[in-house]
Amino acid sequence: MRSMNYRTAGKCLMSVGCLSTSPTGAHSCADGGCAPLPENAAWETLKTKGEPVPRHEAAFVEFQGEFFLLGGRRIETVSVYNPQTQTWRQASKPPVEVHHFQPVVYGDQILIICAMTKWFPNEVGLDRILVYEPATDTWRWGDTIPEERRRGSAGVVLHEGKIYIVGGIVRGHQGGYVAWTDRYDPETGEWTILPDAPHARDHFQCAEVDGKIYAAGGRRTSNETGQLFDLVVPEVDVFDIDTGTWSTLPQNLPTPRAGNSTRAVGCQVLVLGGESMAQGRAHDEVEAWHVHKEFWQTLPPMNRGRHGTGHILYQNYIYTCSGSGGRGGGPELTSTERLMIQ
Repeated sequence: MRSMNYRTAGKCLMSVGCLSTSPTGAHSCADGGCAPLPENAAWETLKTKGEPVPRHEAAFVEFQGEFFLLGGRRIETVSVYNPQTQTWRQASKPPVEVHHFQPVVYGDQILIICAMTKWFPNEVGLDRILVYEPATDTWRWGDTIPEERRRGSAGVVLHEGKIYIVGGIVRGHQGGYVAWTDRYDPETGEWTILPDAPHARDHFQCAEVDGKIYAAGGRRTSNETGQLFDLVVPEVDVFDIDTGTWSTLPQNLPTPRAGNSTRAVGCQVLVLGGESMAQGRAHDEVEAWHVHKEFWQTLPPMNRGRHGTGHILYQNYIYTCSGSGGRGGGPELTSTERLMIQ
């Protein structure tokens, strides 16, 4: 491992006896059993007051009981959803176009690390961390990302105060997908290079359960060779944070796709939505890996297939919104839906 300091700027709902995200970003599961979904569980499309600004290649994240839809193609305002009043409102715009990222909440900030900016197919990775502070609705630039580790469309998770960055792509959609793994300390600015993952991938997300990071979905994007959507990655790689080693699950993702969301729900890792050459319409599939029993379960599909967005676990529901309803850049969606999970 190599460390570099580049500072320049200033309860589980699908399983019994589990804990959800702790203040340090860790997920844990106290036992190996997971409660089933309610009978006839199905996604519900909400009748909201107002709508989010339609976008794709964006992110959706919860902060202090409100949901923030950030970034995406073009420079769009932050759309904020209040799940109690089912109301959308608009907030400020980021300083640059920022897309293809998985955000993390750290303290009172939302951090955007290893995102893309500029335009298809020649996007570039941001050279710095972009910070959004929801309480003040303000943006600022954070630490510099080491030049040799800059990329976009990476998987990013928080665990015990450190942020882990997996995979991504160096040259926008032209190529340069990587298997890199890095750790960033937001307190010190230290950037540590960790062992590469078994499989390079971009256009995916990560999730952490019991000190292990799951890299699920994604593809190896290469517009230069005409393989923009073709090279999906079915294998799911797992990084053990304690030992610093990678392995691969014994069973592949049942529906290989990219542009998906991935999130931990107790002792399960959910892979939701996405896009692939298998169909022109965005994927509506929701598949869950049970980390202790080691099997895949098919969960109720979303009402609208979508990719290039995120999913939020809040109280007894999983929420999603926005994204693209077809392979590629459209149609951009405005619907908000949720799935009751207990």
